[in-house]
Amino acid sequence: MNFYNYNTPTIGEDFDTLFKGKSIEITRIVSSDKIEIKEYNQEKDEFVILLEGNAKLEIKGVIKELKKGDSLYIPAYTKHKVVQTSKGALWLAIYFKEC
Repeated sequence: MNFYNYNTPTIGEDFDTLFKGKSIEITRIVSSDKIEIKEYNQEKDEFVILLEGNAKLEIKGVIKELKKGDSLYIPAYTKHKVVQTSKGALWLAIYFKEC
């Protein structure tokens, strides 16, 4: 699989699991500029890298602006929302549980 071989959705986001193990999952996310804003509250820690584009996330009521190359750690059970993405925003997301 080539990480950069994907199509940008016209609406929403596409999630592709690249690897899944007992305590880790690695996912490619491709965003459109028309996303559904929903709240996440995951049982795993999340580390994301924005490889292309721009995005805004709301974490505990605070807006975090990300641009190409930025990374962010979101601890488990931290409520957060993706509130804006640029067309073609490309993410690498790593979900994991501390051992």
